[in-house]
Amino acid sequence: MAQESLQVAAPAADPIDQLDPREYILIKNARVHNLKNLSVALPRNKFIVVTGLSGSGKSSLAFDTLYAEGQRMYVESLSSYARQFLGRMDKPDVDYIRGISPAIAIEQKVSIKNNRSTVGTSTEIYDYLKLLFARVGRTFSPISGEQVRKDTVADVVDYMFGLPDGSRTMILAPLLPSEEGRPMSKELDLLLQKGYSRIVVDGEMAFIEDLIGEGKPEVQGEVFIMVDRAVIRTGDEDLMFRLSDSVQTAFFEGHGTCIIKLDEETRQFSDRFELDGIVFEEPNVNFFSFNNPYGACQTCEGFGSVLGIDEDLVIPDKSLTVYEGAIAPWRTDKQSEWLKPLLKNGIRFDFPIHRPYNELSEAERTLLWKGNKYFEGLDSYFKWVATQTHKIQYRVLQSRYRGRTTCPDCRGTRLRHDAQYVKIDGQSITDLVLLPVSKALEFFDNLALNEHDAKVAERLSTEITNRLGYLNRVGLGYLTLNRLSSTLSGGESQRISLATSLGSALVGSMYILDEPSIGLHPKDAEQLIGVLRSLQKLGNTVIVVEHEEKMMEEADQIIDIGPEAGSGGGHLMFQGTYPEILKDTKTYTGQYLSGKMEVAVPKDRRPWRNALEVTGARENNLKNVSVKFPLNVMTVVTGVSGSGKSTLVRRILAPALAKQLGGGAGEATGKFDRLTGVNGQVTHVEFVDQNPIGKSSRSNPVTYVKAYDAIRALFADQPLAKARGLKPSHFSFNIEGGRCEVCQGEGQVKIEMQFMADIYLTCESCGGRKFKQDILDVKYKEKGIDEVLDMTIADSIEFFKDQPKVAERLKPLDDVGLGYIRLGQSANTLSGGEAQRVKLASFLTKGNTLQNDKILFIFDEPSTGLHFHDINKLLKALNALVEQGNSVLIIEHNMDIIKCADWVIDLGPEGGINGGHLLFEGTPEEMAKLKDTNHTARFLAEKL
Repeated sequence: MAQESLQVAAPAADPIDQLDPREYILIKNARVHNLKNLSVALPRNKFIVVTGLSGSGKSSLAFDTLYAEGQRMYVESLSSYARQFLGRMDKPDVDYIRGISPAIAIEQKVSIKNNRSTVGTSTEIYDYLKLLFARVGRTFSPISGEQVRKDTVADVVDYMFGLPDGSRTMILAPLLPSEEGRPMSKELDLLLQKGYSRIVVDGEMAFIEDLIGEGKPEVQGEVFIMVDRAVIRTGDEDLMFRLSDSVQTAFFEGHGTCIIKLDEETRQFSDRFELDGIVFEEPNVNFFSFNNPYGACQTCEGFGSVLGIDEDLVIPDKSLTVYEGAIAPWRTDKQSEWLKPLLKNGIRFDFPIHRPYNELSEAERTLLWKGNKYFEGLDSYFKWVATQTHKIQYRVLQSRYRGRTTCPDCRGTRLRHDAQYVKIDGQSITDLVLLPVSKALEFFDNLALNEHDAKVAERLSTEITNRLGYLNRVGLGYLTLNRLSSTLSGGESQRISLATSLGSALVGSMYILDEPSIGLHPKDAEQLIGVLRSLQKLGNTVIVVEHEEKMMEEADQIIDIGPEAGSGGGHLMFQGTYPEILKDTKTYTGQYLSGKMEVAVPKDRRPWRNALEVTGARENNLKNVSVKFPLNVMTVVTGVSGSGKSTLVRRILAPALAKQLGGGAGEATGKFDRLTGVNGQVTHVEFVDQNPIGKSSRSNPVTYVKAYDAIRALFADQPLAKARGLKPSHFSFNIEGGRCEVCQGEGQVKIEMQFMADIYLTCESCGGRKFKQDILDVKYKEKGIDEVLDMTIADSIEFFKDQPKVAERLKPLDDVGLGYIRLGQSANTLSGGEAQRVKLASFLTKGNTLQNDKILFIFDEPSTGLHFHDINKLLKALNALVEQGNSVLIIEHNMDIIKCADWVIDLGPEGGINGGHLLFEGTPEEMAKLKDTNHTARFLAEKL
């Protein structure tokens, strides 16, 4: 609907001013970014989906208007220190916003990953686990399996008062030899001075005075100090206090040992934490922290991996036998001297030199590395190479086989070895972080603790169970808590942020989410909708910026912003329910949902001859799968969330291919047998992920696609610039000269807020324009450099149409559906999907220069953030890469992209331990026939 006929649940005649802010969140005349005086009333405590073309103004409404105002009002409630910046904290450009609630935003940006960050630490579950194990964990000896206990004074006194009345007891402490080596007579003399009068020598009591003096022989044998003796009388409180003091003294004199002697027997107590001759560390929070030097594994310093000899580089083709030259460094004439003893003597210890490496048992592989008395193994060989590094050829040799390998001491768990001796209900903290989330949740649901421990652990286990439950419910039950954050796909990263926010379960708030369905198979999206619904039912308003059809179907209200992207967007096109939008013909969303418009299926699929083949993939949950990846076509890898797609492509294919092509040596490759089919068919591999295009806020799309150089040269060529002696460098905000020096060309000044998120305020000197006034005076077609940087890509292509050098570089950005972003938009404001499409555009601009290259492009969910209408543009760009002679491989759940692929590879059938099987390889048409037996095929059949 047009903006004038705004429909909300209230009577249509009521203007927005008349609505009750207790029932609606009211936004009047929003003008942020490209919004055109947009007014909308959002009903409270409902599930609302905001949709529209990419760049139509959805995020401007949800994040830059609603959330920004919520954050500003929150800061207004803080201390005077925080409020001193408020006069300068910009209000969203809007007449008013009424009825706003505290706002929580979960955005789609992939944060730059810390290589210590894991699923457990980023969701805070690990912090609670550390506390739980420190409070109620019990230490068990690895030798006897017995629990390690530390005796207290109370334990000893309780034991004594548990004896029959009238029992005669002696409290003894062993007399240990002095460190200074004093004779026994001197020790006894010191005891006498301390006030002790008796000792026990070899079971016999004696007075110290009788044993020292002139001419007395030195005392031999075991000597114990008698600290006290008593006859036990139950109920005698004075005796209890006296014996408590005596036991304390005995522990002190005996350096942690106290002995209670009865007539017939003795019982030893220790206040040291030891058993089986081992002194154990007492558990505390730092003991379980791999980010603390005290708890981290000493070998890998808490990283879980070390820079060592990489098995994949030493034995690149695991289908070869030792005899055929499986061991790469031993293939040369000189180094083969190390191999000869093994070939000659292998028969003596039954080593199969004619069996392929991938068929050797674990013991046989270990033998090859460790060696024995007949031959020196690979470990000895590389130790010898390390001693020869004063020669350059050995330095080169060593670097060729080095890479990141799993730490041998902690086996990748990052914690000190003795942390696994501490257990709760039979499980150590390392066992729990290696369990899938769904199994860890089962463990905590069935946790059996005694009454005291249950009371201590009650709050902690509730927090852990809640957070594990949310992770499971957002479709991440297959992940382990030890999984590195940097190995997660873009969708998994966002759902972890979602689960972390949901774990706090606030009420009366406004949750604003940016495409939470990214990375979710349509089958799993239903579960996510259930989570968002439960959040809404708690009493929250849930606003989701989304393109997923299923989300729209389930929403209470749909708001469509449009009609186009960028400067052509910013109007409220529709507000109503799903059945109503199906009848709407003014919006692209309505037309695609009702089937009036669609992403067309290609008339025919490209045939292929050559393929890369991965054999025996076994990393994470992959079940020894062998897969062919066709070349010179568009291939899609699909399957339910957690089925093993990212593991197969990101952890195995991409790094293994990079290593074969002579790069990527530092990156660990997942477990697999071999990769074949490269031989000149692929010259290099490009992994186009959703990580930011630059680590600095200065990086932006126009510099990334190399269009800014031509724009600066153009401005330096203007008459005023020449008259003032300005060079192209003066029009750069990265170097001194023309930029504003107050904000150093950033346009914003960062205010550090100590314990809160930093606030960015517009620079007062340049007003956010980034340059000095004499630079801004230079105009091209009546626009200054700051105005050009503020243009959208689509507008700038029209503006620079007579400057082919600039327009040709910008055109690919428009082709991939980014016509709405601004030339100078900071990289850190781009979503993950936008960053990925900027990278795609940069490859399209290089098209002519890469003609002799055969590149394999790997994309991780390029449909992220795209409306149905924009997927058409993306498919054209992806097909353009294939037409240039490259190969495209996509990890994807979007059915419109899957149906347009030449080849589909499907993994499953489920996620986590129930996934990792190859279910299907073939064309989309062949796959759709499996609709009764395959999750992906069921949804694909609807589209075909």
